Amino acid sequence: MKTQFVRQLVVFEDHFKEFRKTLDKEALKKLYQALTLIMKVEVVPIRFLKAIKGRKGLYEIRSEYEGNIYRVFCCFDEGNLVILFNGFQKKTQKTPIEQLDKAEALMKKYFEQKRNKKNG
Repeated sequence: MKTQFVRQLVVFEDHFKEFRKTLDKEALKKLYQALTLIMKVEVVPIRFLKAIKGRKGLYEIRSEYEGNIYRVFCCFDEGNLVILFNGFQKKTQKTPIEQLDKAEALMKKYFEQKRNKKNG
């Protein structure tokens, strides 16, 4: 009997929570559908989850609703945890560098705190 693949979802700090508040009900529903898919399938289609070039270990969760594009940054921890960081509504073709820098800094902070807990 094959067991269902399940990935845990961990939210780091309040960045995602604050972003969530900016979305209307239907946009949030679409984002949650993408999150559910990411949690339940081992190989996630690139349409919903994409590695960010030049930013080792950083990914973006991708959601779209009524022509609006939403991105939530994340990374993987121990192969099965998705850690959500800042999110934003994408308004240009390129992801703003300040959003990428913020996500990368939050990812480093997450792993530093985890390491400190383990060693402390």
